Amino acid sequence: MKKFIALTAIVAFLYSCNSGDRGELIGAEGKKWHPEKPFGMTLIPGGSFIMGKADDDFVAVNDAPTKTVTVRSFYMDETEITNAEYRQFVNWVRDSTVRLKLAILADEVGATPGDGGIGEFAFVDQESEEMTPWEQYNYDNYYGMGEDFYAGRKINNDIDIIWDTSEFPDEYYSEVMDTMYIPAEEAYNGQRTIDVDKLKFQYTYMDIGAAAKAKGKNRKDFIKKEEVKIYPDTTVWIKDFNYSYNEPMHNDYFWHEAYGDYPVVGVSWKQAKAFCAWRTLYKNAYQKSRNRQHVNSFRLPGEAEWEYAARGGLESATYPWGGPYAKNDRGCFMANFKPLRGDYAADQALYTVEADAYEPNDYNLYNMAGNVSEWVASSYDPASYEYTSTMNPNVNDPDNMRKVVRGGSWKDVAYFLQVSTRDYEYADSARSYIGFRTVQDYMGTDVTLNNDFGDGR
Repeated sequence: MKKFIALTAIVAFLYSCNSGDRGELIGAEGKKWHPEKPFGMTLIPGGSFIMGKADDDFVAVNDAPTKTVTVRSFYMDETEITNAEYRQFVNWVRDSTVRLKLAILADEVGATPGDGGIGEFAFVDQESEEMTPWEQYNYDNYYGMGEDFYAGRKINNDIDIIWDTSEFPDEYYSEVMDTMYIPAEEAYNGQRTIDVDKLKFQYTYMDIGAAAKAKGKNRKDFIKKEEVKIYPDTTVWIKDFNYSYNEPMHNDYFWHEAYGDYPVVGVSWKQAKAFCAWRTLYKNAYQKSRNRQHVNSFRLPGEAEWEYAARGGLESATYPWGGPYAKNDRGCFMANFKPLRGDYAADQALYTVEADAYEPNDYNLYNMAGNVSEWVASSYDPASYEYTSTMNPNVNDPDNMRKVVRGGSWKDVAYFLQVSTRDYEYADSARSYIGFRTVQDYMGTDVTLNNDFGDGR
């Protein structure tokens, strides 16, 4: 025991002499953190506001009584997520699915990069000299041990996928690619398109709220696994409207570049959540490659956050631009909605418009009213304002499938464009008039509307 104490004292003395801190408490050093505004987002400074109906509740829903609440600072997308942005997600899932299928078949037939053909797409860890000692350790001790035999294996992202059938390198490659397309008997006009049911995104997350309240349970009990088909439901353009001709929107709206800057629709609440998980994964993969700190998760906004951002700093306003009118002083409509008893074209748009159309609010957020309604993270409960916290209020009951949508859309009357109006849809439903935008928490606490720093923080 004496030897151990003496050794501990020597180690402590040597460390103190060589650390350069002169024995002072200077804090542990980590990677340098450089705050960076996420691309396409704007900073919403935290603060308090009166949430709820400022005007008479003439429809007598009584689900939004006024309440003073405070929200912390966060970043929010300046526009709704567009078709082009969501297609980036779809293409990533498509390419990753193809690469994984190619790697698995290469593994099954014993093909390696040196063999050419499908072997070029073999798992990166197929040959041990390509692995670091840590990767080799994980390969020897963990791979193939879980429910998914190939979980954790690294696919090869360095070689381009070949889409031209005339250039397929071998029959194994052709076999994999054939599984990605709809069956030949379902094709018409000579086109075999990608089977979108094969495009699934799998992710895991921890239910921190439940874990914090539980006692004596294992951490793994709160890790949730989700697998979501991520392709938008383009049939919503037909299913949402009976006795109406909307086939062109069904055929072209999501994939054609003419609509690239328009908001994505036909996306369920669950798909919007999956997009947020992918965006976080995608950004942090880049951060890791540059040896930078990971960023906070992208997520859907809470209901209070959405309303606070939509108001743009205007207290008790009816619309994001103030109000109480949906027209400006020149008689022009301020948003894309259903005016004049159904004259859809009166606001210069029949369906949706570009995500950055019309004037932004004072937080530089576009179309917080109209164009498409937006999913938020909160579950709909008519009485939720009565019992939620006054600090960052949010109600998200996993057993309540009714999820709040805000902002109104191109097919809604002006009432639904009001910043305080609440509506909902079921989490597994998709509509031609519902989209979403994402938020990310601000790292720090000193950005508020009423700060006195005077330095832009």
